[in-house]
Amino acid sequence: MRLRLNRRRTLALAIAALSVLVLFYVRFAPDRYNITAPLSLIEPPTVVTPFKLKLMGVEACYAALDQASVRYEKLSDRETGRGCGFHQSVLIKQTSVPWGEGLSLTCPMAAALVMWERHDLQPAAQERFGKPVVLIENYGSYACRNINNAARGSRSEHARANAIDISGFVLQGGTSIAVRRDWRGRDDEARFLRRLHRSGCFYFNTVLGPDYNALHEDHFHFDQGNYRSCR
Repeated sequence: MRLRLNRRRTLALAIAALSVLVLFYVRFAPDRYNITAPLSLIEPPTVVTPFKLKLMGVEACYAALDQASVRYEKLSDRETGRGCGFHQSVLIKQTSVPWGEGLSLTCPMAAALVMWERHDLQPAAQERFGKPVVLIENYGSYACRNINNAARGSRSEHARANAIDISGFVLQGGTSIAVRRDWRGRDDEARFLRRLHRSGCFYFNTVLGPDYNALHEDHFHFDQGNYRSCR
């Protein structure tokens, strides 16, 4: 009986101590490290950034895009086919690069892309080549189709505007770096691409590249689906 009471007291003390620590964390942790604080796309990422991206509500996402001076339009929720459509999505017009007629993405996916661009892509380009990226070549984001364009099977994250396929980059001055051509080299271009692939795994749930399979030999696939994979 006494042993059982001691265990209960120990458990109660542990719960109380944990509660105090949680309250202290929420009250005093800097916003960058506080999972309950709004996400800033401008501030450098921390260990809690992926969790903030996952937990972020749509209004907080709009506010984060506004703070980062991203040019975008809100898209109305709608179905465009069986298992296809838009939900809490935006049309991105301008991030650190222009997107032409726009890039349709769920707002959290857009926020992750902006962070990856700002804190990984552009710094990597400056460090490796001394120039910024002025164009991100891509195969688009939204497409009402199945995974790998299969005739049958599950819908791709592209069908929910929750993915993007990136095929290459153009630096200021016109230098082109292509996933298909440069991935398997040993030069600066290959190192640059491999760094970007690795860094994408921090922000996106799924990152697939040329080493995954032949269907991805010419691009990086980034998405915020439910499955975690970095290949």
